[in-house]
Amino acid sequence: MNRMHRAGIARVRSYAWRDLDDPEAGGSEVHADEILRRWAAAGLEIVHRTSTFDRGREFVRHGYRVRQRGSRYTVFGRVIARELLARVRTPRRDEAVVEIWNGVPWFSPVWHRGPGVVWLHHVHDKMWNDVLPGPLAAVGRAVEMRVAPRLYRTAQIVTLSDSSAEQIHDLGVDQHRIAVVHPGVDEAFVPEPSRRSRDPMIVVVGRLAPAKRVDQVLRAAQLVRGRIGSLTVEVVGDGPERWALEQWVERHGAGGWVRLRGRIDQTELIDAYRRAWVVMSASYAEGWGMSLTEGAACATPTVATDIAGHRGAVLNGETGVLVGGAEHDLAQSLADAVGSLLSDEVRWNRLSTAAAAHGQALSWDRVAARQLEVLLGRVEVGDDH
Repeated sequence: MNRMHRAGIARVRSYAWRDLDDPEAGGSEVHADEILRRWAAAGLEIVHRTSTFDRGREFVRHGYRVRQRGSRYTVFGRVIARELLARVRTPRRDEAVVEIWNGVPWFSPVWHRGPGVVWLHHVHDKMWNDVLPGPLAAVGRAVEMRVAPRLYRTAQIVTLSDSSAEQIHDLGVDQHRIAVVHPGVDEAFVPEPSRRSRDPMIVVVGRLAPAKRVDQVLRAAQLVRGRIGSLTVEVVGDGPERWALEQWVERHGAGGWVRLRGRIDQTELIDAYRRAWVVMSASYAEGWGMSLTEGAACATPTVATDIAGHRGAVLNGETGVLVGGAEHDLAQSLADAVGSLLSDEVRWNRLSTAAAAHGQALSWDRVAARQLEVLLGRVEVGDDH
């Protein structure tokens, strides 16, 4: 931290759409907390600004200050207006900024004159169709993919995987301004072979949103059950698709083999990974796929869609299997991959061993240190966006 102080930086302000305590928080919020808590522990003053899901509040979490103001839709306008006004009244040169660009940009290059980095986990593209009606989705996509890249042409982007970096480069961002820092895995995620379920079990972990396509996992598992009748599925997480998944389970009489667990604590999550035989994801957009590396650290192989973000989280053929294919035959492709893996004990053991090594090599301490190095690089070169 001495290097930050010598450069005249007194604190870091970070901006995120949602905070860790939001009912719909996911991997992005975990990622921010794991890094910010380590920066705070090292002596860096941090203010983390987000929306609120119910009412405004301010508090200290894990050594850094959190300010929650504005709804998920108004928070962007509130922050941008406030920062532009503050720049006119009392411009500060002793702050660095971390912008977490999660679909809607904060446009920090417009209102912040000083060092900063942008955490952009992945390009949202067609995900806009899942959250907004047609015309508004088109606007959101245009802002993300056409307008914003021009404003961020001199910004330092940090993303989670090489495949996501390629997507960001395709938007027109200079590849020399894109750094890749893989996320970590908490050291509590370790194997416990005695906890493995007697019968084959699949676990799916994450926010229950349209992009995750959890229904495709359930369809795939239903197909596999034609050969492995004892197969069960546990779905961990909550979100807007919960009701639709409950209806799917009811329509297909799957209550005996599908369990929708909702949000659970870390102890229960680790136990679910340890009991599972396979971690699955049918998502069509991810920055990394943190559940896949958490499961890997517990020696549980992966079967997932072959998308940017999953590549890197999964070493295809080594720690798991990545599946391509069109939407109409995705469930069958996933089923073929899972059925083949569960039917081959030697192969499963090989992937399980490699998965554990891969997952446990991902350290949040190293991630926080690397992210700070990227930010320090902007401080020391006198970054002014």
